[in-house]
Amino acid sequence: MSEPQTTDDAEPAPETDELINELQQKRSVTGWLGFVVAAVGISFSIFQVMLAAKSFYWDLPLPIIGEVRLVGLQLLQANAVHVSFALVLTFLLYPPSTGEGFVARWLGRLDSGIRTRIGPDNPVGRVQDGIRRLLHWAFYDPDQKRLTPADVVLSILALLSAVYFLAEYSEIQNMRVFGLGAGSPYYEVFPFRLLFETIPVLESVAQALPGAEISYAFVLGAIGVLLVLEATRRTIGLPLMLIVAAFILYARWGHFIPQDAAYVGILSIPNLSWESIIQNLWYNTENGVFGIPVTVSVQFIYIFILFGAFLEKSGAGQWFIDLAYAGTGTRTGGPAKASILASGFMGTISGSSIANTVTTGTFTIPLMKRSGYDPEFSGAVEAAASSGGQILPPVMGAAAFLIVQYTATPFADVIVVATIPAIVFFFGVWVMVHLEAVRAGVGGLDKSELVNVGDHLRRGWFYLVPLFLLLYYLIIERLSVARSAWFTILAIGALLALVAAYNDQTRLLLPATVAGVAAIQFVSFVLFGTDLLGLLITGPLGGVSLQVAVGRVIGNLGWYTIIAGFLVMATHPGMRAPLLSLDPDVGSAARTVSNAVRRPSLADNQLFRYIAYTGNAMDSGARTAVPVVIAVAAAGIIPGVISVSGLGPNLVSLITQLAAGSLVLMLLMTAVASIILGMGMPTTVTYIILVSLLGPALVEFGIAELAAHLFILYFGVIADITPPVAVAAYAASGVAQSDAFETGVKAFSLSLNKAVVPFAFILSPGILLLRTGVEVPDSDKTYRVLNSADLLDLTYSIPEVLVPVLGLFLGVIALGATVIGHLYAPVSRLKRAGFALSSLLLMAPGLLVTAISDAITTVGMAPIPVTTSIDLGLRAIGLLLFVVLLVQNRRVDWSLEQEPTA
Repeated sequence: MSEPQTTDDAEPAPETDELINELQQKRSVTGWLGFVVAAVGISFSIFQVMLAAKSFYWDLPLPIIGEVRLVGLQLLQANAVHVSFALVLTFLLYPPSTGEGFVARWLGRLDSGIRTRIGPDNPVGRVQDGIRRLLHWAFYDPDQKRLTPADVVLSILALLSAVYFLAEYSEIQNMRVFGLGAGSPYYEVFPFRLLFETIPVLESVAQALPGAEISYAFVLGAIGVLLVLEATRRTIGLPLMLIVAAFILYARWGHFIPQDAAYVGILSIPNLSWESIIQNLWYNTENGVFGIPVTVSVQFIYIFILFGAFLEKSGAGQWFIDLAYAGTGTRTGGPAKASILASGFMGTISGSSIANTVTTGTFTIPLMKRSGYDPEFSGAVEAAASSGGQILPPVMGAAAFLIVQYTATPFADVIVVATIPAIVFFFGVWVMVHLEAVRAGVGGLDKSELVNVGDHLRRGWFYLVPLFLLLYYLIIERLSVARSAWFTILAIGALLALVAAYNDQTRLLLPATVAGVAAIQFVSFVLFGTDLLGLLITGPLGGVSLQVAVGRVIGNLGWYTIIAGFLVMATHPGMRAPLLSLDPDVGSAARTVSNAVRRPSLADNQLFRYIAYTGNAMDSGARTAVPVVIAVAAAGIIPGVISVSGLGPNLVSLITQLAAGSLVLMLLMTAVASIILGMGMPTTVTYIILVSLLGPALVEFGIAELAAHLFILYFGVIADITPPVAVAAYAASGVAQSDAFETGVKAFSLSLNKAVVPFAFILSPGILLLRTGVEVPDSDKTYRVLNSADLLDLTYSIPEVLVPVLGLFLGVIALGATVIGHLYAPVSRLKRAGFALSSLLLMAPGLLVTAISDAITTVGMAPIPVTTSIDLGLRAIGLLLFVVLLVQNRRVDWSLEQEPTA
């Protein structure tokens, strides 16, 4: 493996993009459509950056006049614009039909059958042929390259929705009191009002149309919900669309369920009108399309996706992969271990199982196969590790930000709580990979194929800075998630400007330019109380003290660094940066734009390449965010229906009855439901649905709310590598050219500890660094994150934290021997069962005791309490069994080693 490229001239790997597009059924947009998509995507990202930097109010300082408010948004308006951007991009990127779906195939068979029966010359046949051609023209895009008329119409409708929220917000507020029926007809609403004022003759025609007096808000709300359903079908798939549609129909007709019916009578709801349903699903920020999930997307998820895009397009992804291989590549099973580290690194900036699997896997899987792992195991390792990116701090997946909102927990605390289980998971996969390497005799790569760790760190140290800065802002400064991500993105831009402007010719000029810009701004603050831009716009405001001026300069140092980098790059247009290795997509984008404006030489301009990097990162972030935004918008309908129908308490009662008071049964029901519902669906959707349906019931069993939400998240992630619909594993099999189902089975086996750890931290919250059964000031919570006093209290921290955590790490080693069937030497079936039992006793002894207790209570016996002494005793038995089996296996290994000598 050679040093990373020092330029961005390399072509992007087309097979990676093609595989991702194939898995996501996405168009390969080029030409004018590509420019339109890029323009919308960059606009989307700019809108979100402005929200992160300026919140909902954007002011523009003007000479003499002073500050003028350009934009003042309410939360509902911001959420509506956010979803409208995603809808437009969905209809531009995802075709309505490629002819491979169930409906398209059925219509094709119907058309063929009718033509066969009536013949091509029949008038009915000609009409039918015309209809077929019309449908083909309006909806059909088999090559995934053509924008259809249906896409244009749906995009316009999505834009009309955003316009209504922005232009007629006062009417929306009135309708909260008087209902949607009080809304104006469409000809009185912008932009139609403007059209009819310009051409008055059209107004009388508009008023004469059937249904013209119907409330425009009601019609637009119904259309909006249908747009979200269609976008869900395109981006996520038909199953989620049908589930959401079923909930909507249930909200309207669920009152027909008899209240006295056995079991299902509890699901009976009041009679709700369509107006009431649409108002709650479309014009509400508490529930529905624009509810809490979309609010979280607006405030947290998108900006972190953008952070990941900026970091990835800077070349950080390849740098992290090379670093992982440099650290572990020469060891036993080194390529697979490097894959685990690389996928973990990529997971911190991606959070998407499929994208992480394909992006990292195109590099790691061939090396694993070359080193001796079979294709199925190679793909399984990549899929298992990539799916873990959604539970690995600091970024995690989109669901982590939903946990913040749903549980009212600071993101810094979520990071702390999620750290130990995530480390245990990756350690468990590492152990299994090592044991498989020992069993199969897989070695490592030659040192000559790897980069030198020291040289690699010196060349790319700046890639680590954003991650440390992010943690600093979140944990030390305790800034909001959006502000932390925004400041980190600004830091990435400043670092990349420095690196892009640095070479042997500019190594003295660059720091001097940065110092010069900062000094000029410092003088401006001292003399005039504002920076140069403010001085030009508003004039002098009065000088400030030296201390204040220094603080302001330090606060704006990122911007000054970018300005200095721009100046150096502008004066050295043909320069090359030896430390910079931008993603190949950036170079491709720069060449595409320069050729489009008929200035091919621009592609070699360093400043233009930096601008291309910024635009490409914003475009990539928007495209990555689209399925996430659509998913949370659609999934938000389900808690919206639960809220408007009053189903929540009844549902909790029903689930509690089904669990029959058994905690183990309740946890198993939740785990199975998470895996089944999560098959083929984004983890975010699974999380939202199950938190709405099962979350309250878990809390009723006395489980800490944060632990319950993490339990659901873990099993939602497991669904990505659980056959028969293991989407991450199937993506890996596409790269590995392996059997998809077997790859899924092996990926699930490698991730088995991910299924045990959630049960462990539910029964031992100390694993999550949570202390339960305590009063929290100014809160109704009965748990909190451990503090220093808790850790210093050895009577608590040793049995509740230290012992369970050590038990987890030892348990995953025992689990590895169980799954792989090898430790130092082959493990027999009987001893694998012994290792499995020791693993359970070490990791989650309370699960065994609680299951037995639940079983004996059904026959009238007293339950068994899970006391500290019982917990420690069972862990000690598990440790003793593990040590005995370990020693026996080691003796077998010694005897095997001595046989050749004898």
